[in-house]
Amino acid sequence: MKSLLLSAALLTAFAATAQTTTPVTAAAVAADYSKLVYASYEDTLSTAQALNTAITEFNAAPSAEGLAKARKAWIAAREFYGQTEAFRFYAGPIDDKNGPEGRINAWPMDEAYVDYVVGKPKAGIINNPKAKITAKSLSALNERGGEENIATGWHAIEFLLWGQDLSETGPGNRSFEDFVDGKTPNANRRREYLKVVTDLLISDLEGLAKAWAPDAKNYRAKFEKSGTNALRNMLVGVGSLSRGELAGERIEVALASKNQEDEHSCFSDNTHRDIVANATGIENVWLGRFKRADGSVLQGASLRDLVAAKDAATAERTSNHIAASVKAAEGIHAPFDREIVDAEGRKRVQAVADALKLQSKDFLDAAKAVGITKLTLVDPAKE
Repeated sequence: MKSLLLSAALLTAFAATAQTTTPVTAAAVAADYSKLVYASYEDTLSTAQALNTAITEFNAAPSAEGLAKARKAWIAAREFYGQTEAFRFYAGPIDDKNGPEGRINAWPMDEAYVDYVVGKPKAGIINNPKAKITAKSLSALNERGGEENIATGWHAIEFLLWGQDLSETGPGNRSFEDFVDGKTPNANRRREYLKVVTDLLISDLEGLAKAWAPDAKNYRAKFEKSGTNALRNMLVGVGSLSRGELAGERIEVALASKNQEDEHSCFSDNTHRDIVANATGIENVWLGRFKRADGSVLQGASLRDLVAAKDAATAERTSNHIAASVKAAEGIHAPFDREIVDAEGRKRVQAVADALKLQSKDFLDAAKAVGITKLTLVDPAKE
């Protein structure tokens, strides 16, 4: 009897060992990436819906408390959206020729295009009674006549919730009375605008989640069948976000100009968290891991696993550099617009850019390790 029990134990141990040593495949990495993308958009959508609820309640009875609640919900939702930006740059659902990225997250924003600013009390769509406030109209107005003519998305909502950032030590401080009839001109149009752009954001996020939903004839189904091209797209996404977009457009441009207008979330002073979320999103893809809104952790086959099987040194170096960039991003002090003009702050911000550029080179080596000899990373500054 003892020998039988021993044999059973050995078989169990052998099966467990065989399972853990089974080589990861490109198909498994693509499939688990799809799960990660879908979960990320699901959590972005659910937190954006919480934002929408807060805005609906605020519009019904504007108050300082209601405005604070809506601002808190905006910040919470941004944490998840920021991580999804690692899924860009390869003409996927977010940024193909019909993709909603420009409608969702375009910046920097000319505030006067939407509402009043200091010295221009009648500026903006809100204060123009001839301008229609509908999803169709605002979508058409977004970036019309210039890239800074932002009418929709996260930053239009952000501006409406916080107003201009006129403080060196804190964010914008728009009064809730801007949304109260009789207190501020066009308060009704301001409430309407806030609700319409938030509804539009929800609609766009729903479309992205649908494109990555399981068991459907959608982009995800094609992606998972695309073989090496799926891996290429994943590496293009994280590599392009690392170098061209995050290190370049979002950090180095602001460092060079020292201008508040060049920071990503300038009205809320949330830019430091935007950078952390982006860096974390890159790490999510590399590790095949995502911490969900409910605290659970999604873990699957990863690029790291695939690269490690071919070139352990490259995999380890890349993992270390990515971890270092996340840590450096977490070291940025708020507000970001003070960091880029303070001597020590500039060093902290530059350290993030340097770490991101270093890891973008690692992704090129990782690509070679898995048989992708040429990887072209997107550089928005050159587009």
